[in-house]
Amino acid sequence: MNASAIHLSRREIEVRHCDTLAEYNECVRLQLLTWGEDLTVPAAIFVVAHHTGGQIFGAFDHGKMVGFTLALAGLRGGKPLLHSHMTAVLPEYQNQGVGRRLKLFQRVEALKKGIPLVEWTFDPLELKNAHFNLVRLGAVIRRYIPDCYGITESPLHAGLPTDRLVAEWWLDSDRVRGILADNPFPSGATVGRVSLPSAIGELRVQDRDASIRVQTETREVFQKYFRQGYIATSIETRGGATDYILEPAVSVAGLHLPEYRPEEFED
Repeated sequence: MNASAIHLSRREIEVRHCDTLAEYNECVRLQLLTWGEDLTVPAAIFVVAHHTGGQIFGAFDHGKMVGFTLALAGLRGGKPLLHSHMTAVLPEYQNQGVGRRLKLFQRVEALKKGIPLVEWTFDPLELKNAHFNLVRLGAVIRRYIPDCYGITESPLHAGLPTDRLVAEWWLDSDRVRGILADNPFPSGATVGRVSLPSAIGELRVQDRDASIRVQTETREVFQKYFRQGYIATSIETRGGATDYILEPAVSVAGLHLPEYRPEEFED
């Protein structure tokens, strides 16, 4: 945590719906502070999400917006889902549970509408995000999208292809309810590992060629496991390496996944 971090208690942060243009413009401002102009979504997209069954939530510290979540409505196999396009938290409020509170509020509001699934994409090389998604929330992964958004000018992407994993958060599954209650199911036998250097964040800054090699190897191993019917369920660190843990999709404790049909994701 940096020296300018704000120390919070849970009761100081209010999470609620956003439904005004002024609030959407504030979400745009937070995007600019978090990711820069290249990755910023305009306020008009928040308006569209609001009127088409999506979600816009803000986290507020005594009236000041310090984080937000934007999700878009979608369908998969004829069933409703939400695609959580972005969650941002101001740097000085990070690592204090604000992002998790936004996600938990998202879960409650989705379940109220009978929506069983929230999906989102994230960079496989962002290991902190992976731990949050898999270990803290209980999401699982069975899709890998190579260069999802194309190579961008954003310094956050370090000139690498924007490969993405797709997190599936099955909101009312026994797996998710157990993890959120700090009572997770015991893990099954580890079947596969996708191993990355724990210091991949530093490597991306210092050695682009080495980062591309790691990314390419990671992509190939994930795709091999996913083709064989495995899913990523956890992440753990061993010395200088951090491993994604994969299990057969049919045997994950507390979770019964609908069949994966690749044709549902084709243009």
